[in-house]
Amino acid sequence: MADVNRGNRPLSPHMQVYRLPLAAITSIMTRITGHALVAGILLLVWWLVAAVTGPQAFAAADWVVRSWIGFIVLTGSAWALWFHALAGIRHLFYDSGKLLRIEEAERASWAIIIGSVVLTLLSLILFFFA
Repeated sequence: MADVNRGNRPLSPHMQVYRLPLAAITSIMTRITGHALVAGILLLVWWLVAAVTGPQAFAAADWVVRSWIGFIVLTGSAWALWFHALAGIRHLFYDSGKLLRIEEAERASWAIIIGSVVLTLLSLILFFFA
């Protein structure tokens, strides 16, 4: 049998110790936001279908869209759309061989996070006040 010294081997990092890099977190969030966009799309499709169905169906759908839950879903969908779009642009840079160093990838991740929040707020301001 092989002489294996099991006591001196390094242990795998535990989840409480290991921290994912920001680029990995934003990559995971890109996938999550892609799926989360379905909630906003379903709400908008329901609203549009109700508009052509009749006044009662539209009144019910419009009430939900204009309620606080509709506002949260649509605002979250707007943020998810901006986040997903900016992450897609970052991915184009990755494909061209740019922003691959750790510092650049972290700055690009922060740009996605900050940019998505700013663009969402700008979209809300334009929607409500323009």
